[in-house]
Amino acid sequence: MADGITIKQSTEGTRIEAQCEHQNGLLYIVPGEMSWVCPDGTRHAHSLAGFFKELGRLDDPRVAKLMQRWGLYFRERPLEVKAEQGKPATP
Repeated sequence: MADGITIKQSTEGTRIEAQCEHQNGLLYIVPGEMSWVCPDGTRHAHSLAGFFKELGRLDDPRVAKLMQRWGLYFRERPLEVKAEQGKPATP
């Protein structure tokens, strides 16, 4: 865990290990109601982006304060358009 975050994938789901000298935690990501659309390899990204998108839309000052306290900010970005045959993808 050289950089403090390790992602481990298995058939049961994904584990994200986050550790430093002050904190140590493990986040489990498994198939859920809103994450079934993605394959195992990208389900963790889908789940985290979707969770933070919905969390921000709650428009709850307690959530905003907590995220600011920990220096976390989330901004939804447009999806990339898949490239057609021979054409590059556009961001």
